[in-house]
Amino acid sequence: MFLTCLHFINKHDYPLNTILYLSCLIYNFLHRDISLILCSETDREQIYGLDGEEMWHADFRLEKGVMTLPQFADPYSYVEGTYEGAVSNIETCKSNLAILFIVVVGLSDHLPVYNDPHVSVYSKDDVVLGYKNTLICYISGFYPAHVGVSWTRNNVNVTDEASLSRYYVNDDGSFNLVSALSFTPEEGDIYTLPLWRHGALERPYDQNMGDVQAELPDAGVGASVFCGVGLAAGLLGVAVGTFFLVKGNNCN
Repeated sequence: MFLTCLHFINKHDYPLNTILYLSCLIYNFLHRDISLILCSETDREQIYGLDGEEMWHADFRLEKGVMTLPQFADPYSYVEGTYEGAVSNIETCKSNLAILFIVVVGLSDHLPVYNDPHVSVYSKDDVVLGYKNTLICYISGFYPAHVGVSWTRNNVNVTDEASLSRYYVNDDGSFNLVSALSFTPEEGDIYTLPLWRHGALERPYDQNMGDVQAELPDAGVGASVFCGVGLAAGLLGVAVGTFFLVKGNNCN
């Protein structure tokens, strides 16, 4: 059995947006335990996992630990005090921010470890005008773990209506994130999803270029969804944004 941990600081306009990551992978024969601690001046997260599946996370808003495994015949739970330990870990993480900023980031203005985010956006169900649906944004393979996500509907910011998952770590140390937005498609609606403030991006994504039309099966009053994928030069790769335009089909 061996333990490997990785510390990383992501710097954006320090000290307002400095994020410290502690990702530990504990290898023990056939199974792999994961302990992930993330903190910044505004964000915090701690999860435990096994073999790539989340088992427990700290809900700091509700001030309790949450088991995320299915209900088995013989339920498993973490010992009492695990949530309190997570609170202590976050406080320690935050107290180390200033120190590690000086020791690590101060040695170089450009840390070499970045991986730009890849984005897939799709609807939960076939898009039909007037019927409630969900837009799902799956952001994968990015490093470090902080990425800003915003949604707009017809140029109006609706990010507060969207949900945002916890960060999930991959085998290579990169991260995944899921955001979802409930919507009822109406003719002419335009939904945009820009990504901003990630270490792999030279600047926030701020434009859409190109479009691909995806026809959905005719369902009486059907709809077409136009998906545009925007590309912009990043520090090491590509900035990504996606928009949806819902338009009614003419049905004879």
